[in-house]
Order: sequence, then C-alpha cells, then structure tokens
Amino acid sequence: MPHPVTWIDRLRIERFVWDLDQRLYDLPRRTRLAHRREVRENLLTASAEVGTKAALAGLGDARRLADGYVDAEFGDEARPHLYTAAAILLTSQLLLTSLFTDAIIAFADGLTAADPDVTGTFHWPGISFLQDDVTYTAVHGEVEWVGGAFTPLTWLLFVTATIVGGRLWRLVPQWRRRRARVTTPA
Repeated sequence: MPHPVTWIDRLRIERFVWDLDQRLYDLPRRTRLAHRREVRENLLTASAEVGTKAALAGLGDARRLADGYVDAEFGDEARPHLYTAAAILLTSQLLLTSLFTDAIIAFADGLTAADPDVTGTFHWPGISFLQDDVTYTAVHGEVEWVGGAFTPLTWLLFVTATIVGGRLWRLVPQWRRRRARVTTPA
C-alpha cells in the first residue's frame, strides 16, 4: 500500500540526511555528496512504500551509518583529522602572533618607562630562533617599531604541529588509492 510523502516527511528525511552529512566530513566531497544523494533517494522510496517513520527506523542511527561509510572508505586504520589540523595551525599562529606582539610592545614600554622623553634607534633581537630582530625608532617618547616576524624555524614548527596533530601523513595512502581507482580502467 503506497504512503503519501508529505512535506513534513520530506523535512524529517532532510533532517536525517543533514545529520548524516555533518558526520561524513572526513570523507572526500564527491563521496560525501554521493552518499547523501543515495540515502535521500532510498529514504524517499522507502517512505512511499512503508512510511517515513518505518523507513527512518529501518535505517537506524545517523551516527552508526556515518561510521559505517567512513570505515568503508578508510578501513579500520586511523584517519587524518583535517579540522584538527586547521584548528592547530590557526590557533598556534594566533597565539604566537599575540605573544610576539606583546613582547614587542613590552620592550617599547620599557624604553619609555626608562626615559619618558626617549630619542634614538634601538635593537632587540626578538625571541631567540622564533622571531626576527625588532628595530625601534623613538622620537621624544613616541616609539615605533619594525620587524619581529616569524623565522623559518617558527614556520617549520607550525607545519610540523599541523601534520602531527592532524595526522596528515595518513592522507598519502588515501590519495594513492584514489589515484589507483581513477587510473585503473573499469
């Protein structure tokens, strides 16, 4: 007996598909979209045959379904975490930029604290190995500075922390498998 699929049923299906999609963000975009489209079509077909409540109940929990899709794509091995890598990179840059800027400002404040009418050019070597030299130009207590950028070692530490924290080395086998699927004739 066919069941009519109402707009409320479609909203329930879309909510399930959205929930599933949010849990599939570790998958490549095309794969994620294909799974989303497939689940939506299957749910609409099943809803017309057995009803939306039964179709959703038969599919189970979105978390378990997403875990199944991700395990099928990557296997049981540990996976890269792209969002963790991005969070580590951005957070570490923001924190070090804040720390370096505070250190530069503290040196400038020290110059004006020692002599409120300071005039001259001063050099501060920065934080060893992580920050370039800073040159201060002071004219009657007004201090301006130039320098203090990240050194290549700092950038290397950013990249290393991002790769290690996000487990990005695990992307290489995934890329090789994908390239092998693309180059292998069907």
